[in-house]
Amino acid sequence: MFWNKKQTSHSRGVATESFARQYLIEKGLAYIDSNFHCRQGEIDLIMQDGSTYVFVEVKYRKNSNFGGAISAVSLSKQAKIKHCVAFFLHKAKLNEYNTPCRVDVIALEGDINQPQVTWLKNAF
Repeated sequence: MFWNKKQTSHSRGVATESFARQYLIEKGLAYIDSNFHCRQGEIDLIMQDGSTYVFVEVKYRKNSNFGGAISAVSLSKQAKIKHCVAFFLHKAKLNEYNTPCRVDVIALEGDINQPQVTWLKNAF
């Protein structure tokens, strides 16, 4: 994931999501989908850990001067993600009450080419 300063914030987002996807695959999760959109927002990555669907929010911050990557997942962002999860499950014809699932956060900080990774399982 080599990113340079001439690239846009969109390409930085694509690079960080690609890094997070590869990181999770190396940890044993299976990739299902990415950038799943609904009216309320988007789910960055959808993975599977055994029989559990894992909905992943990826956040990158160059430094922690303003709270870091983890603090960027606000309560309003969490509500949007939960709405998108329910929409995904409905669209996939899965019961949201009986389908094992969780929401994880992958927080990347520091050098974008070699970031420090914090993986919060079942973050909210």
